[in-house]
Amino acid sequence: MIRNVTAVDPQGSTTSILHNRDIVIEGQRIARITAAGQAPAAGAQIIDGTGMVAMPGLINAHAHAAMVLFRGVAEDVTVERWFNEIVWPMESNLTPDDVYWGTLLAAAEMIESGVTTVADHYFMMDRVAEAVVASGLRAHLAPTLFGRDLRAELDESAKAIARFQGAGDGRIRMWLGPHSPYLCPPDYLREVAAEAKRTGLGVHLHVSETADQVRASLSTLGRTPPDHLASLGVMDVPMLAAHAAHATEDDIALFAAHRVGVAHCPKTFLKLAAGIAPVTAMRRAGVAVALGTDGAASNNTLDIFEQMRLAAMLQKHEQEDPTILTLDETLGMTTVDGAKALRQEQELGRLAPGYLADIILVRLDGAHVQPVHDLRAALVYSVRAGDVDTVIVNGTVLMEGRRLRTIDKTQVIEEVTMRAGRVLEKGHGRRLAVYPT
Repeated sequence: MIRNVTAVDPQGSTTSILHNRDIVIEGQRIARITAAGQAPAAGAQIIDGTGMVAMPGLINAHAHAAMVLFRGVAEDVTVERWFNEIVWPMESNLTPDDVYWGTLLAAAEMIESGVTTVADHYFMMDRVAEAVVASGLRAHLAPTLFGRDLRAELDESAKAIARFQGAGDGRIRMWLGPHSPYLCPPDYLREVAAEAKRTGLGVHLHVSETADQVRASLSTLGRTPPDHLASLGVMDVPMLAAHAAHATEDDIALFAAHRVGVAHCPKTFLKLAAGIAPVTAMRRAGVAVALGTDGAASNNTLDIFEQMRLAAMLQKHEQEDPTILTLDETLGMTTVDGAKALRQEQELGRLAPGYLADIILVRLDGAHVQPVHDLRAALVYSVRAGDVDTVIVNGTVLMEGRRLRTIDKTQVIEEVTMRAGRVLEKGHGRRLAVYPT
């Protein structure tokens, strides 16, 4: 039981705020939310939430967790140099153990910043999944397919999918992860879509990241990237589109018609000067727009509170309208809309009875938060990742009083530091892929 909290339940267009509440968790789910002062069940674990906010755990809808290994190494460069000269050469050095320890470091960072669910897109996914399961996080995992040998890549993905689908007491859900329409040829994507339909999986991929990608797609295929994907059947299965920074009105209509979720990662796109997604237009069309961090190599942190602030302010700035992307809508992007984008909205993203017990407790006693006149404004514009006190996933406490319970952070940092020099080497002439220029 969580005692005496302020219960905040973002619902997209509104936010329910109930003061002095007890939250009863039974097994993996929220059983009830009552007025404070109820007698706990015999033997119940009690968490004192006095002075804190309880809200649904934050959803990070697009990440490359293990890329924390490259935090701060690709600064002040173009997208083309970022891929071809820095990140993809360095990623070719990674071993399975590197990916495991990098993912554990990312998991520690996400738990400490209130993230309870992550949609991760990476290679060596078996090691990513092992780290996620150990951490206690919830995850939607997509093994990256680079568009080379279709059968070999699908077979490798199938092994990870078979091993980890439903792992961690149901916390893990698997997706197929073709990298992008610019790396994966049309026939390859058509086969991935068919495999997804056959196996009942979703497809998570990068879409319309830059204006140049859209121009190249129109030049070579006569279609925008989303239109191209729809023509190949990729939108006939659950699809999560990372970025969509240059989606057109017709693309947005396709997203809405096919229930495509969009993961908006504003910090990466500010830093790489790659454009800002038309979030308000997507939302008006009924598209579920969630927030993601992308990888720490392009934005340096896995902090969804930071992404939330940037998303709201950027839309106001871009549209020259301070009334758009309201507090309620912004909070919803991190919770209920994230669950919709991942097709898990019936049990995730709400602080309500029957929903999965993925809950965070946030302190409000910092000087940077006080006084609290509007709790929603405090959560969107004032609260920091370090204000997260307690994190619960699937009814299990992963952090309490800022102390991690499932991860030995000291050991993880030692392991990552030991590997840092080797993984940064770029002189071997190898690259995971080539970004088209």
